[in-house]
Amino acid sequence: MTTDEKIISAEDILNNKSDILDTNTKDSDSINKKSKKVKIKKEKSLEEQIPKGKPKSGRIWKEQKKRFSSIVKTRGIRLSFDKKQKLKEDLKHVKEMSREIKAKKQAEKEAKKERRRANLKRAAENQRKSEIVQVITNTAKLKKIKKKHLRMIQKRDTLNF
Repeated sequence: MTTDEKIISAEDILNNKSDILDTNTKDSDSINKKSKKVKIKKEKSLEEQIPKGKPKSGRIWKEQKKRFSSIVKTRGIRLSFDKKQKLKEDLKHVKEMSREIKAKKQAEKEAKKERRRANLKRAAENQRKSEIVQVITNTAKLKKIKKKHLRMIQKRDTLNF
């Protein structure tokens, strides 16, 4: 197992940090405020290089929280005007097709309802035509008929027959 990776220990990083600080203090007379800020940033980057130990809680998978200012935000993918127009037209086309499909389904549903109503009407009419009718001319017979038989008797319009 030969690897070209260089293993850095925490002591080496700390020693390098002190060397950087020593060289910076010699030139400190000629450094202005802006370069001091750069020096602080370098120190922070060195601190970030130091490997962290095992956390006390034992949750090694948890990372240290970062501030929102350090988060790099992406602007996202910017589309050209032509692509935006094409997407807009495609969306309009899809919506139109969807409306057409919905209208077609609604029309089919309505036609089915109308067909059902017509079938029910025709069935009722056919049933009336197929009934066996006996006209009672003598109404005095109705008084002699039993109650159960009276329940079955219905009044109808006799002009159709």
